[in-house]
Amino acid sequence: MYALELAGEDDGFAAAEAASAATGVEVVAPGLATANAVTDRVRTLAYTRRASELVGKTDASVESARVLLEACECDPEETASGSDAANPDCGEMGTNSKETVAVRARDVRETAGIDTQRAERVLGQTLVDRGFAVDLDDPDRELRALFSADTCLLGWLETESVRDYGTRKPTDRPFFQPGGMDPLLARALVNLAGARPGATLLDPMCGTGGVLIEAGLVGATPLGADAQRKMARGAAENLGHYLSADEEWGTLQGDATHLPLSADSIDAVVFDAPYGRQSKIANLDLDDLVSGALAEARRVADRAVVVGDRSLAPEARAEGWTVEAEFERRVHRSLVRYITVLDDADAGPVGRD
Repeated sequence: MYALELAGEDDGFAAAEAASAATGVEVVAPGLATANAVTDRVRTLAYTRRASELVGKTDASVESARVLLEACECDPEETASGSDAANPDCGEMGTNSKETVAVRARDVRETAGIDTQRAERVLGQTLVDRGFAVDLDDPDRELRALFSADTCLLGWLETESVRDYGTRKPTDRPFFQPGGMDPLLARALVNLAGARPGATLLDPMCGTGGVLIEAGLVGATPLGADAQRKMARGAAENLGHYLSADEEWGTLQGDATHLPLSADSIDAVVFDAPYGRQSKIANLDLDDLVSGALAEARRVADRAVVVGDRSLAPEARAEGWTVEAEFERRVHRSLVRYITVLDDADAGPVGRD
């Protein structure tokens, strides 16, 4: 099993995104979850910072963590010869007697009241007593001691997500218009939709292309449409800036309610509906635009993630979608984003494993 360190304040939302890169995800304490298995897509997650191979779970005290670590029967000599198979809870601890280790302790969201420096000293000494070499600056392996509320998870760091979102702020893109989505949230949305290598993701209201950029960066093929020619061209400019020349993508000026795409030709759709603004598509009010876009999304795909300034679940159900999950994300005092994850009631989920 694995321990997941969640980011943000909404653990349900983080866990739902983590399920795109892991199986059996379960929140076990504030900011912490466990998973039965993880994939290399953990590196692309927005709201999971790290995944560690789980040594074990105990209550949130330094003494309990020490006892748990001591109960792991492997030592450098044993694990170097591969004899740790009888003790799988130790994970890959000390698979080479020359490996160095370090302990990093966290009081997640300051909910456990733990002295993390003391925890690192005590657990580090436990490893030294077991014959491990400690290197605090550049260790080969890192033991994560994660304390939250009344829970402690111990695990050997397996992988970390890439935290480079600050390089893609909407204001720093070649083409900018007010109202662009933060790349962290955009990444989470495309992960919820199932974006990954081999998948095609459509944003039929693409704006400046923030969702498309994140879809492309996780390996999916991004396609975008926008009612305004200026936005479609600007999104193309941004995609060309952030994606490599050999990656496939495309944008066009188009009507989100009548797309020039074949039925079932897309793996997933993500769109951020206009917030209380007049639609740019002639002869359609905002409600008709949203309903039409949901109907068209279901025609071309069987999975979607939609965002609005109110819940779009009623409109989605009216168009035949099944609502898999809903989340609320507060942007500021006067704006809450409602995120609805949709599956086709007939086709079932797409791109999940």
